[in-house]
Amino acid sequence: MPDGSSQVKRGRKFDQVLKGARDVFMADGFEGASVDDIAKAAQVSKATLYSYFPDKKLLFMEVARHECNRQAEMAMDGIAPDTPIRDALTDMATQLLDFITSPFGQRMFRICVGESDRFPQLGREFYESGPKLVHDRLVAFISEGVTKGVLAVDDVPLAADQFAELCKADIFPRMVFSMASTFSKAEKDRVVIGAVDMFMARYAVRT
Repeated sequence: MPDGSSQVKRGRKFDQVLKGARDVFMADGFEGASVDDIAKAAQVSKATLYSYFPDKKLLFMEVARHECNRQAEMAMDGIAPDTPIRDALTDMATQLLDFITSPFGQRMFRICVGESDRFPQLGREFYESGPKLVHDRLVAFISEGVTKGVLAVDDVPLAADQFAELCKADIFPRMVFSMASTFSKAEKDRVVIGAVDMFMARYAVRT
């Protein structure tokens, strides 16, 4: 797949191409994914595939961006404006941890880390479409909490990063070092409750 273009073209079969590419990247990784296999999985011609995505990195990042956006929207859109701050944080932490531990989340992380030496831009772009997206959503949420007077935070970006890291305690290291790839609801609930308790102990306004 030729490299160099940064233009994504949308068309009638755009979503079909994304779904096929997602399946192939999940199965074969970034380097192992071939144009023929992606076109076959998407049930389109190679010409159609090239017309939408002239660069494989561009296609990979669009797959990652699409999924990360979908997960972020699910996490944020399901929170009503009047939801108590603890309940909202619990919902967000649960969604974040579910994504991190999902087969897709784990596979995408390993692909980007594995290819980062040869394709450093891939890692940077994945950060922009994944972790930074979560960071920005958390910043907006925490800022709103400060405005409402339920949170007292001097450094909102740092607090957002702290919360995201708290949500990965215990589970993420075990996942990264292949000690476990699946986690029970009880294991995840333990981390979520601990993350929210810690965050609220530091930043919640006492009434």
